[in-house]
Amino acid sequence: MLTEPRSGRLAAWGNALLAGLVSPDEAAGRITADDARHRVALPEDDGDPVGLTLALGRLRALGGTGLRLALPVPGHLLGLSGPPEFNARAVEAGEAVLVAGTALGLVPAVHEAGPPAADGAGGVSPEDVHTEVLWECLPVREAPPADVPSLAEAERELAQAVREATEMLTRLDVAGSGPVADAALEAYRARMEAGRQLLAPGYPARAVRVLELAQRVGALVSIAYGEGGDGREHGGAVSAAEIAARAEVLRPVERTARRAQVAAYNAYAEEVERRREGGRP
Repeated sequence: MLTEPRSGRLAAWGNALLAGLVSPDEAAGRITADDARHRVALPEDDGDPVGLTLALGRLRALGGTGLRLALPVPGHLLGLSGPPEFNARAVEAGEAVLVAGTALGLVPAVHEAGPPAADGAGGVSPEDVHTEVLWECLPVREAPPADVPSLAEAERELAQAVREATEMLTRLDVAGSGPVADAALEAYRARMEAGRQLLAPGYPARAVRVLELAQRVGALVSIAYGEGGDGREHGGAVSAAEIAARAEVLRPVERTARRAQVAAYNAYAEEVERRREGGRP
C-alpha cells in the first residue's frame, strides 16, 4: 500500500472530471501517471477500446454520477456489489471501479509492452518497456458496496489499529529498524511528499486525512512484513511460530487500512449520492 492503486486514481480524477473541476487533459495525465497508455473497452463499442476521456464522457452520458473504488482480496469483497462474475474478475485484479448510476464497473488488465528483441541483441532494455492498461467494462449489481465504512468510522478504526498493532508488534520484537526498514520509511516519506494531491479537487479535507493515515498504516505493515514477506531483514520474530504470530497481528491492521483507503476515495461519490437523495442540486 505504498503506491496509489490505479483504480483509486481513476476514481478520484474521474470524479473531478465528471464534476467539471479539472480539464480532460489533466484528469488523463493524473490517471495514467507513469503508465504509457490507458484504454477502456466499453460494451457499446463492441470491445473496441477508446481513450480515457472519451470513455468517461460516454459513461457520464449513460447516467454515471460518480466513481467508487473497490480493493477486494480473496475472502473480503471490499467495495464490490456483485454479480459473482464481476467480483471474481475484480478479486483477480485486486482492484476495480464501480460507476454509480450505470450498473457498470471497470477492471484493469495491466501488461508491459515494448519492441521485440532483435536476434543476438540480448533482450530489450528496461527503458524501452512501457506499461499499458486496458479497463474492461462489465455489468455490476446496483447495490451498496460491501464493507465500506464512513470516513468517521475509518478514521477511528485506523487510530485504534495503529495503537494495538504497535503494542503487539513491540511484544513480538519487531523493531522496524535497520537499513532496509530505514530505506522503506524514506521511500514512503518521499512518496508522500511527491504526491501530496493524492485526491483530486472536490474531495473533503477529512478524506485526504484518512487516506494519508491509511497509507501510513500500509507503510508500517509493509515494513513489518518486509520484502520477503516475513520481515526477517528487520530483525526479531524469525521462527515459524513468531512469523505466524506477526501475520495474525498484521492481517486485521492491513484490512482496516484497505477499508479506510476505499472510504477516502469513495467520499466524493457518497457525497453526490447524499445530495441527490436529499433533493439538492
